[in-house]
Amino acid sequence: MSELHMLPPLNPITIGVAGGSGAGKTTVSRAILDRVGTEHIAYLEHDSYYYDIRDIPFSHSNIINFDHPNSLETSLLIEHIKQLKKGESVPVPIYDFTTYIRTPEVKIIQPQPVIMVEGILIFAELELRKLFDVRIYVDTADDIRFIRRLQRDVAQRGRTVESVIEQYLHSVRPMHLDFVEPSKRYADVIIPEGGKNLVAIDMVATRIRSMLDNPEQRSTAPRR
Repeated sequence: MSELHMLPPLNPITIGVAGGSGAGKTTVSRAILDRVGTEHIAYLEHDSYYYDIRDIPFSHSNIINFDHPNSLETSLLIEHIKQLKKGESVPVPIYDFTTYIRTPEVKIIQPQPVIMVEGILIFAELELRKLFDVRIYVDTADDIRFIRRLQRDVAQRGRTVESVIEQYLHSVRPMHLDFVEPSKRYADVIIPEGGKNLVAIDMVATRIRSMLDNPEQRSTAPRR
């Protein structure tokens, strides 16, 4: 791997990776990290910015609605991205998904030539969406996404099968249809089949490396 041109701290490339729950966003993000180099990327997950459970809105069925934009402190994420763009390190919250609260600890993220942000709702928020130079949407069939979410929540978060299904029907799926799926129209690149689409991932990683080596290639078109 050739040495990358290091951009000044005031001009990093900012990339958003969105898609539905279980679409494979993390797999795609980590594949990009591997190909471009973790030492060049400040990686932020929107999930880290969930409010504590007592501050998250309920859905109509009194299920905690983790899939509504109001469940996330997006304003803090926006501030952190802007700080990284200015060359400042940021203290990212650490969220405990077994207790649904932020831990007292934080993770310090250092500024890098690339800022990559992952999350299901990052294109649904105008002020956040405008910060991205490249917008990637990971598009995976609903049934595959549900199976992946079910396996993850049971194995990693101590959930029961019944609770995962109920949450999916009453909040995850409706919020996906209301907020996540419509945000796909703002994507610059759509990657079908998530992390299995190695051709698309390689093309995206190559483009990012090219933008690092040649900053003038970055689009200056207004972001919507």
